Amino acid sequence: MACFIVPAAEAVVTTAITRVIQSKEAGREVPEGTIRFSEKMKWLNGLLWGGSGLLAFEHLWHGEISPFFPFLTKAADPTELQMMLHEMATSGVGMAVLVTLVWAGMVLVTSRMGRQAEGLEKM
Repeated sequence: MACFIVPAAEAVVTTAITRVIQSKEAGREVPEGTIRFSEKMKWLNGLLWGGSGLLAFEHLWHGEISPFFPFLTKAADPTELQMMLHEMATSGVGMAVLVTLVWAGMVLVTSRMGRQAEGLEKM
């Protein structure tokens, strides 16, 4: 129904945060082999925007999104609106949290790999 709205909203926020981080990192020198945090944030943005886009397309394909107001077909009826909000609160938040946790795992793994590579270079 509208579960894609929650990850899309997170994507909007993380895109803005990424832009701020990029401007702060602009003048800094980064050691070779190190990935800037703004690049890691771009990974999260890609995951969120890509997943939200695919989900929106799937909902459009199944006729759950219309080209006229209120755009979401379930938002027209008050009883279905409550179901839609419940889905957003459960499925949408769950997907956004899962994607963010997967991204955090990616960041941890790459950070650990970078430290190990750094340790090997010193030997």
